[in-house]
Amino acid sequence: MTTGDELKAAVSARRDLGPDFEDALVESFLDKVGQEVDRRVDERLATTAPRAKAPVSRSSEGQRLALAIVSLSLGTLSTIALAFAGGGRMAALVPIWVGIIIVNVVFNSSRGK
Repeated sequence: MTTGDELKAAVSARRDLGPDFEDALVESFLDKVGQEVDRRVDERLATTAPRAKAPVSRSSEGQRLALAIVSLSLGTLSTIALAFAGGGRMAALVPIWVGIIIVNVVFNSSRGK
């Protein structure tokens, strides 16, 4: 039965039953119309191409924390080792720490991707 037929049947039933049943008839009609709308929407959604899933974060919070801890540990150990080694090797600390910073910045810049 089409929506037009449903409406005609509801109006005819209202005439036959009188105004006492008007609320029930209107609710019944609206329920049937709502079901028809839902069915049509479901059909359209089923025929459309599925959407791509939301991108998953490449790195978790735990991975970022682990990288930070490992980076600081290695940087600190390198600093201590070069401090005890002496002999002008302290200049090597700059590239070590710059490298650690670059790795952390690059890794954490992919945070929202």
